[in-house]
Amino acid sequence: MAAREYASGRWHVTADRAEDFTARWEAFLRWTSDNYDELEQATLLRSASDPNAFVSFAVWGNPEARDAWKHSPGFMERFTACRELCDEFSGGDYSSVVEI
Repeated sequence: MAAREYASGRWHVTADRAEDFTARWEAFLRWTSDNYDELEQATLLRSASDPNAFVSFAVWGNPEARDAWKHSPGFMERFTACRELCDEFSGGDYSSVVEI
């Protein structure tokens, strides 16, 4: 099986902005899905212990498509709209090593 490619983020949203954040993140990834066929899946998880903490995963068919997305003008506009609602953000790109 070929390694799957991921983009992931850890978001800590400013208090009382979680609804706005989830709406912006959903719009961001729907735009991505509409414009990048190589996006296989996108998921936003919310912490059970901290309602302002989220983790996101986007599964990509190949690293070139993921990189093209990240360097597109539409990416920065939509990413910034999400990021401005957060106290903290960290993100990165990953390749699968083990899948069960």
